[in-house]
Amino acid sequence: MRVLVSGHNGYIGSILCPLLTNAGHEVTGLDTFFYEECTYGVDLPHPRAIRRDIRDVDVAELHGFDAVMHLAALSNDPVGDLRPQITYDINHHGSVRLAQLAKQAGIPRFLFSSSCSLYGASSGDAWIDEDAAFNPVTPYGESKIWAERDIRLLADDNFSPTFLRNATAYGFSPRLRSDIVVNNLVGHAVTTHDVLLQTDGSQWRPLIHAEDICRAFLAVLEAPREAVHNEAFNVGSTTENYRIRDVAEIVQSVVPESRVALSGKVGPDLRNYRVNCDKFAERVGFRTRWTVELGAREVFDMFERYGLTQSQLTGAAMQRLPRIKELLNDAKLGEDLRWLAVNAAV
Repeated sequence: MRVLVSGHNGYIGSILCPLLTNAGHEVTGLDTFFYEECTYGVDLPHPRAIRRDIRDVDVAELHGFDAVMHLAALSNDPVGDLRPQITYDINHHGSVRLAQLAKQAGIPRFLFSSSCSLYGASSGDAWIDEDAAFNPVTPYGESKIWAERDIRLLADDNFSPTFLRNATAYGFSPRLRSDIVVNNLVGHAVTTHDVLLQTDGSQWRPLIHAEDICRAFLAVLEAPREAVHNEAFNVGSTTENYRIRDVAEIVQSVVPESRVALSGKVGPDLRNYRVNCDKFAERVGFRTRWTVELGAREVFDMFERYGLTQSQLTGAAMQRLPRIKELLNDAKLGEDLRWLAVNAAV
């Protein structure tokens, strides 16, 4: 198939594109390239790409594709809090607009990268499936709900969306992120010997390796239409739900001479959800390959191989919020988070 991957140059997209290519699909990327200068450790493949904000894509650029995999978004929660209205503009309105254009261009399949963040604050111990109530606590989580709601209305005999509610990602990527929990804990353990908890660690999270997220997208792409049409799936493994303090103990066991420690800013985290992913396993036959322990060891090995400093760990190359602030402070992005004309890569 000819597949358009929005956000192809990011943390997950940079793993997804080679996976799709190796599976025999023809890949074109679509990206703002905010993180083009943020490669860590290994070179990236460079598929054909459209340099464009999803808010500015033209329908003519979408003709001829068999599927869209829509990953592009402002993530994560801290970035969403920085510019809440822009988060809604991109993650909600921009996503719906892209789906509308894809339908107009005659693209039959649309795979939307949603998030378990839309479940937000729950009791924690109760299992959450796809029919659970939403209770988002951030603009990011709320934007995913609204995008799912409006894209779902576009479904018909010729346009088939699927909503992949990804668990919290971890693992190595050429566009490595250190602002996600497993990678962050490993990074602090490597640079300071402290497995640094920012909360009391009691919260539940479903966790999934970035490569398994990419395998899930491939599985949906190649699944029979009737199995995934207009369906939402929790993407992960039911067995891979952890309390954050348990993740910290796993990291401590992986990184020599490290110890679990609390930051001076420890406080409550309202995000708390324990997610059941059995529907996806039963409907599509998908199984994850990674565990948190294997992923922590992978990230630790890569930090050992390529080196890691505290400034890298907390800086703009590995964290989304510092990178966006850097582009704003350098007057490369406008207040609406579009490239300014002099810096535009379009």
